[in-house]
Amino acid sequence: MGGTGAESTAAELRAAVHALLKVLDPEQVRELRTAPSRLDAPELREWTYLPGSRPGLSTEALDGEQRAAVDGVLAAAHGTLGAELALGAIEVERHRRELVGAPGPDRYWLRLLGDPDTDGPWGWRMNGHHLAVHVVVAGEDVRVTPHFIGAEPARIAEGPHAGRRLLGPEEDLARELVTGLDRTRRTSAIFATEPPDDILTRDDPFADPGVLPPGLTYDAMTTPQQQLVERLVHRYLDRAPAAYAQACWSELRRRGLDGISFAWAGGTDPGDRHYYCVRTPEFLIEYDNTQDDGNHAHSVWRHLRHDWGIDLLRAHYTDQHTPRDPGQG
Repeated sequence: MGGTGAESTAAELRAAVHALLKVLDPEQVRELRTAPSRLDAPELREWTYLPGSRPGLSTEALDGEQRAAVDGVLAAAHGTLGAELALGAIEVERHRRELVGAPGPDRYWLRLLGDPDTDGPWGWRMNGHHLAVHVVVAGEDVRVTPHFIGAEPARIAEGPHAGRRLLGPEEDLARELVTGLDRTRRTSAIFATEPPDDILTRDDPFADPGVLPPGLTYDAMTTPQQQLVERLVHRYLDRAPAAYAQACWSELRRRGLDGISFAWAGGTDPGDRHYYCVRTPEFLIEYDNTQDDGNHAHSVWRHLRHDWGIDLLRAHYTDQHTPRDPGQG
Protein backbone atom coordinates (compact mmCIF):
# COMPACT_ATOMS: atom_id res chain seq x y z
CA MET A 1 0.00 0.00 0.00
CA GLY A 2 1.45 3.37 -0.98
CA GLY A 3 1.57 6.64 0.91
CA THR A 4 3.03 7.60 4.26
CA GLY A 5 2.83 5.39 7.30
CA ALA A 6 -0.03 7.46 8.74
CA GLU A 7 -1.97 7.24 5.47
CA SER A 8 -1.42 3.49 5.36
CA THR A 9 -2.69 3.07 8.93
CA ALA A 10 -5.87 5.06 8.28
CA ALA A 11 -6.49 3.13 5.04
CA GLU A 12 -5.92 -0.21 6.77
CA LEU A 13 -8.32 0.74 9.54
CA ARG A 14 -11.00 1.65 7.01
CA ALA A 15 -10.44 -1.55 5.06
CA ALA A 16 -10.67 -3.67 8.22
CA VAL A 17 -13.96 -2.01 9.25
CA HIS A 18 -15.39 -2.48 5.73
CA ALA A 19 -14.44 -6.16 5.86
CA LEU A 20 -16.26 -6.51 9.17
CA LEU A 21 -19.40 -4.72 7.95
CA LYS A 22 -19.62 -7.12 5.00
CA VAL A 23 -19.96 -10.18 7.23
CA LEU A 24 -22.44 -8.76 9.78
CA ASP A 25 -26.20 -8.95 9.49
CA PRO A 26 -28.28 -5.72 9.75
CA GLU A 27 -29.05 -6.15 13.47
CA GLN A 28 -25.38 -6.69 14.25
CA VAL A 29 -24.48 -3.55 12.29
CA ARG A 30 -27.05 -1.64 14.34
CA GLU A 31 -25.42 -2.88 17.56
CA LEU A 32 -21.96 -2.04 16.22
CA ARG A 33 -23.01 1.54 15.48
CA THR A 34 -24.37 2.21 18.97
CA ALA A 35 -22.93 5.68 19.53
CA PRO A 36 -23.66 9.39 20.02
CA SER A 37 -23.57 11.58 16.96
CA ARG A 38 -20.33 13.33 18.00
CA LEU A 39 -17.14 11.57 18.95
CA ASP A 40 -16.40 14.18 21.63
CA ALA A 41 -19.58 13.31 23.56
CA PRO A 42 -18.63 13.03 27.27
CA GLU A 43 -20.11 9.54 27.60
CA LEU A 44 -17.56 8.23 25.12
CA ARG A 45 -14.84 8.94 27.67
CA GLU A 46 -16.42 6.48 30.08
CA TRP A 47 -14.48 3.24 30.09
CA THR A 48 -13.46 0.36 32.32
CA TYR A 49 -11.15 -2.65 32.16
CA LEU A 50 -13.23 -4.63 34.67
CA PRO A 51 -15.60 -7.50 33.77
CA GLY A 52 -19.11 -6.57 32.65
CA SER A 53 -21.14 -5.72 29.58
CA ARG A 54 -20.60 -2.60 27.46
CA PRO A 55 -22.60 -0.88 24.70
CA GLY A 56 -21.88 -2.17 21.20
CA LEU A 57 -21.57 -5.42 19.29
CA SER A 58 -20.76 -8.35 21.55
CA THR A 59 -18.28 -10.94 20.30
CA GLU A 60 -20.09 -13.62 22.29
CA ALA A 61 -22.37 -14.87 19.51
CA LEU A 62 -20.19 -14.18 16.46
CA ASP A 63 -19.38 -16.99 14.05
CA GLY A 64 -15.84 -17.80 12.97
CA GLU A 65 -15.80 -15.52 9.93
CA GLN A 66 -17.21 -12.60 11.90
CA ARG A 67 -14.80 -13.10 14.77
CA ALA A 68 -11.86 -13.21 12.37
CA ALA A 69 -13.03 -9.87 10.95
CA VAL A 70 -13.18 -8.39 14.47
CA ASP A 71 -9.64 -9.62 15.10
CA GLY A 72 -8.64 -7.92 11.85
CA VAL A 73 -10.07 -4.61 13.06
CA LEU A 74 -8.18 -4.99 16.34
CA ALA A 75 -4.90 -5.84 14.62
CA ALA A 76 -5.17 -2.89 12.22
CA ALA A 77 -4.92 -0.41 15.09
CA HIS A 78 -1.64 -1.84 16.34
CA GLY A 79 1.90 -2.54 15.39
CA THR A 80 3.02 -6.18 15.45
CA LEU A 81 3.74 -6.10 19.18
CA GLY A 82 0.46 -4.38 20.01
CA ALA A 83 -1.58 -6.89 18.01
CA GLU A 84 0.14 -9.75 19.83
CA LEU A 85 -0.62 -8.17 23.20
CA ALA A 86 -4.24 -7.29 22.42
CA LEU A 87 -5.03 -10.74 21.06
CA GLY A 88 -2.93 -12.25 23.85
CA ALA A 89 -5.05 -10.53 26.51
CA ILE A 90 -8.07 -12.28 25.04
CA GLU A 91 -6.26 -15.63 25.10
CA VAL A 92 -5.16 -15.20 28.72
CA GLU A 93 -8.73 -14.26 29.66
CA ARG A 94 -9.91 -17.57 28.14
CA HIS A 95 -7.42 -19.37 30.36
CA ARG A 96 -8.67 -17.46 33.41
CA ARG A 97 -12.25 -18.51 32.72
CA GLU A 98 -11.18 -22.13 32.47
CA LEU A 99 -9.33 -21.83 35.80
CA VAL A 100 -12.45 -20.61 37.59
CA GLY A 101 -14.68 -23.20 35.89
CA ALA A 102 -16.50 -20.77 33.63
CA PRO A 103 -15.42 -21.58 30.07
CA GLY A 104 -17.38 -20.10 27.24
CA PRO A 105 -17.24 -17.60 24.39
CA ASP A 106 -15.22 -14.40 24.58
CA ARG A 107 -17.14 -11.38 25.85
CA TYR A 108 -15.85 -8.16 24.35
CA TRP A 109 -17.76 -5.26 22.83
CA LEU A 110 -16.90 -3.33 19.69
CA ARG A 111 -18.40 0.07 18.85
CA LEU A 112 -18.05 1.89 15.56
CA LEU A 113 -18.12 5.65 16.04
CA GLY A 114 -18.88 7.95 13.15
CA ASP A 115 -18.67 6.93 9.50
CA PRO A 116 -15.36 5.87 7.90
CA ASP A 117 -16.77 6.74 4.46
CA THR A 118 -17.19 10.46 5.14
CA ASP A 119 -14.71 13.29 5.62
CA GLY A 120 -15.60 13.56 9.29
CA PRO A 121 -13.75 11.98 12.22
CA TRP A 122 -14.59 8.40 13.03
CA GLY A 123 -13.22 5.60 15.13
CA TRP A 124 -13.98 2.55 17.18
CA ARG A 125 -13.32 1.05 20.56
CA MET A 126 -13.08 -2.50 21.81
CA ASN A 127 -13.54 -3.13 25.50
CA GLY A 128 -13.85 -6.04 27.87
CA HIS A 129 -12.08 -7.54 30.86
CA HIS A 130 -8.41 -6.52 30.68
CA LEU A 131 -8.66 -5.04 27.20
CA ALA A 132 -9.47 -1.44 26.31
CA VAL A 133 -8.48 -0.07 22.91
CA HIS A 134 -9.73 3.32 21.70
CA VAL A 135 -9.16 4.56 18.16
CA VAL A 136 -9.99 7.90 16.52
CA VAL A 137 -9.22 8.74 12.89
CA ALA A 138 -9.43 12.23 11.39
CA GLY A 139 -8.26 12.39 7.79
CA GLU A 140 -5.05 10.40 7.86
CA ASP A 141 -4.26 11.09 11.52
CA VAL A 142 -4.78 8.28 14.01
CA ARG A 143 -4.94 8.23 17.82
CA VAL A 144 -4.94 5.01 19.85
CA THR A 145 -5.12 5.94 23.55
CA PRO A 146 -6.16 5.21 26.25
CA HIS A 147 -4.65 1.77 25.70
CA PHE A 148 -4.99 -0.88 28.41
CA ILE A 149 -3.76 -4.47 28.50
CA GLY A 150 -4.09 -6.77 31.48
CA ALA A 151 -3.20 -10.37 32.21
CA GLU A 152 -4.79 -12.61 34.84
CA PRO A 153 -2.82 -14.68 35.59
CA ALA A 154 0.30 -12.66 34.88
CA ARG A 155 2.16 -15.97 34.65
CA ILE A 156 0.31 -19.06 33.47
CA ALA A 157 1.29 -21.97 35.70
CA GLU A 158 -0.17 -24.96 33.89
CA GLY A 159 -1.59 -26.28 30.65
CA PRO A 160 -0.33 -25.83 27.09
CA HIS A 161 0.66 -22.21 27.79
CA ALA A 162 2.47 -22.90 31.07
CA GLY A 163 5.14 -20.29 31.73
CA ARG A 164 3.61 -17.66 29.46
CA ARG A 165 3.93 -14.10 30.77
CA LEU A 166 2.00 -11.82 28.43
CA LEU A 167 3.45 -8.67 30.01
CA GLY A 168 6.77 -10.21 31.02
CA PRO A 169 9.02 -7.74 29.16
CA GLU A 170 7.09 -4.78 30.61
CA GLU A 171 7.84 -6.14 34.08
CA ASP A 172 11.40 -7.33 33.49
CA LEU A 173 12.72 -4.11 31.94
CA ALA A 174 11.42 -2.05 34.84
CA ARG A 175 12.80 -4.48 37.42
CA GLU A 176 16.20 -4.45 35.72
CA LEU A 177 16.16 -0.68 35.93
CA VAL A 178 15.18 -0.40 39.60
CA THR A 179 17.46 -3.18 40.84
CA GLY A 180 20.42 -1.59 39.06
CA LEU A 181 20.07 1.69 40.95
CA ASP A 182 22.46 2.66 43.72
CA ARG A 183 21.11 3.56 47.14
CA THR A 184 20.73 7.28 46.44
CA ARG A 185 18.90 6.77 43.16
CA ARG A 186 16.71 4.06 44.68
CA THR A 187 15.62 6.53 47.33
CA SER A 188 14.35 8.81 44.58
CA ALA A 189 12.77 6.04 42.51
CA ILE A 190 11.06 3.88 45.16
CA PHE A 191 8.20 5.86 46.70
CA ALA A 192 6.57 3.13 48.83
CA THR A 193 7.31 -0.33 50.18
CA GLU A 194 3.64 -1.27 49.77
CA PRO A 195 2.41 -0.92 46.17
CA PRO A 196 -1.01 0.45 45.25
CA ASP A 197 -3.62 -2.19 44.47
CA ASP A 198 -4.18 -0.91 40.93
CA ILE A 199 -2.94 1.68 38.47
CA LEU A 200 -3.29 5.13 40.04
CA THR A 201 -5.12 6.77 37.14
CA ARG A 202 -7.70 3.95 37.21
CA ASP A 203 -10.28 4.47 34.45
CA ASP A 204 -10.45 8.25 34.79
CA PRO A 205 -11.80 10.00 31.67
CA PHE A 206 -8.71 12.21 31.59
CA ALA A 207 -5.40 11.03 33.01
CA ASP A 208 -4.00 13.33 35.70
CA PRO A 209 -0.21 13.03 35.88
CA GLY A 210 -0.39 14.78 39.25
CA VAL A 211 -1.57 11.56 40.92
CA LEU A 212 1.73 9.88 40.02
CA PRO A 213 4.84 10.14 42.20
CA PRO A 214 7.72 12.30 40.89
CA GLY A 215 10.25 9.46 40.82
CA LEU A 216 13.82 9.43 39.52
CA THR A 217 14.41 11.83 36.65
CA TYR A 218 16.14 10.91 33.41
CA ASP A 219 18.93 13.43 33.92
CA ALA A 220 19.76 11.84 37.28
CA MET A 221 20.26 8.40 35.70
CA THR A 222 23.46 6.90 34.35
CA THR A 223 23.69 6.28 30.62
CA PRO A 224 22.84 2.54 30.93
CA GLN A 225 19.86 3.42 33.13
CA GLN A 226 18.69 6.00 30.61
CA GLN A 227 18.92 3.36 27.89
CA LEU A 228 16.78 0.99 29.97
CA VAL A 229 14.05 3.56 30.56
CA GLU A 230 14.07 4.39 26.84
CA ARG A 231 13.61 0.69 26.03
CA LEU A 232 10.74 0.56 28.51
CA VAL A 233 9.04 3.57 26.90
CA HIS A 234 9.46 2.05 23.44
CA ARG A 235 7.90 -1.18 24.68
CA TYR A 236 4.66 0.74 25.24
CA LEU A 237 4.86 3.01 22.21
CA ASP A 238 5.46 0.00 19.99
CA ARG A 239 1.97 -1.20 20.76
CA ALA A 240 0.80 1.47 18.30
CA PRO A 241 1.14 1.53 14.51
CA ALA A 242 4.76 2.30 13.64
CA ALA A 243 4.16 5.77 12.19
CA TYR A 244 2.26 6.95 15.25
CA ALA A 245 4.73 5.37 17.67
CA GLN A 246 7.59 7.13 15.90
CA ALA A 247 5.70 10.45 15.97
CA CYS A 248 5.19 10.14 19.74
CA TRP A 249 8.87 9.34 20.29
CA SER A 250 10.02 12.18 18.04
CA GLU A 251 7.81 14.64 19.93
CA LEU A 252 9.24 13.40 23.23
CA ARG A 253 12.79 13.91 21.96
CA ARG A 254 11.91 17.44 20.82
CA ARG A 255 10.51 18.20 24.24
CA GLY A 256 13.61 16.71 25.85
CA LEU A 257 14.20 13.28 27.35
CA ASP A 258 15.09 14.96 30.64
CA GLY A 259 11.33 15.24 31.14
CA ILE A 260 11.11 11.46 31.71
CA SER A 261 10.83 10.13 35.27
CA PHE A 262 10.50 6.60 36.68
CA ALA A 263 8.97 5.52 39.99
CA TRP A 264 8.51 2.14 41.66
CA ALA A 265 6.64 0.75 44.68
CA GLY A 266 6.73 -2.68 46.31
CA GLY A 267 9.26 -5.49 46.27
CA THR A 268 11.97 -5.85 43.67
CA ASP A 269 12.35 -9.64 43.53
CA PRO A 270 10.47 -11.69 40.91
CA GLY A 271 7.11 -12.66 42.37
CA ASP A 272 6.93 -9.65 44.70
CA ARG A 273 3.88 -7.43 44.46
CA HIS A 274 4.95 -4.24 42.72
CA TYR A 275 3.98 -1.15 40.71
CA TYR A 276 5.79 1.34 38.51
CA CYS A 277 5.05 4.37 36.40
CA VAL A 278 6.85 6.44 33.78
CA ARG A 279 5.95 10.10 33.35
CA THR A 280 6.85 12.25 30.37
CA PRO A 281 5.64 15.73 29.31
CA GLU A 282 3.48 14.05 26.63
CA PHE A 283 2.21 10.78 28.04
CA LEU A 284 2.29 8.45 31.01
CA ILE A 285 2.71 4.72 31.54
CA GLU A 286 1.57 2.63 34.49
CA TYR A 287 1.99 -1.02 35.40
CA ASP A 288 0.94 -2.97 38.47
CA ASN A 289 1.20 -6.60 39.43
CA THR A 290 -0.29 -6.57 42.91
CA GLN A 291 -3.55 -8.51 42.98
CA ASP A 292 -3.72 -12.29 43.48
CA ASP A 293 -0.42 -12.23 45.37
CA GLY A 294 1.42 -10.62 42.49
CA ASN A 295 0.00 -12.72 39.66
CA HIS A 296 -2.46 -10.29 38.09
CA ALA A 297 -0.99 -7.52 35.93
CA HIS A 298 -2.37 -4.27 34.53
CA SER A 299 -0.66 -1.94 32.08
CA VAL A 300 -1.84 1.32 30.54
CA TRP A 301 -0.56 3.99 28.18
CA ARG A 302 -2.29 7.39 28.33
CA HIS A 303 -1.49 10.42 26.19
CA LEU A 304 -2.14 13.77 27.83
CA ARG A 305 -3.21 15.48 24.60
CA HIS A 306 -4.25 12.60 22.36
CA ASP A 307 -6.51 10.46 24.61
CA TRP A 308 -9.87 9.94 22.87
CA GLY A 309 -8.46 11.83 19.86
CA ILE A 310 -9.38 15.05 21.66
CA ASP A 311 -6.76 17.08 19.80
CA LEU A 312 -8.05 15.88 16.41
CA LEU A 313 -11.70 16.35 17.33
CA ARG A 314 -11.10 19.83 18.71
CA ALA A 315 -9.35 20.84 15.51
CA HIS A 316 -12.10 19.34 13.35
CA TYR A 317 -15.04 20.86 15.18
CA THR A 318 -13.31 24.23 15.55
CA ASP A 319 -12.64 24.27 11.81
CA GLN A 320 -16.32 23.49 11.14
CA HIS A 321 -17.35 26.63 13.02
CA THR A 322 -14.66 28.94 11.67
CA PRO A 323 -16.12 31.38 9.10
CA ARG A 324 -14.50 30.97 5.72
CA ASP A 325 -12.66 33.91 4.14
CA PRO A 326 -14.89 35.09 1.25
CA GLY A 327 -11.78 35.36 -0.85
CA GLN A 328 -11.09 31.61 -0.52
CA GLY A 329 -12.40 29.13 -3.15
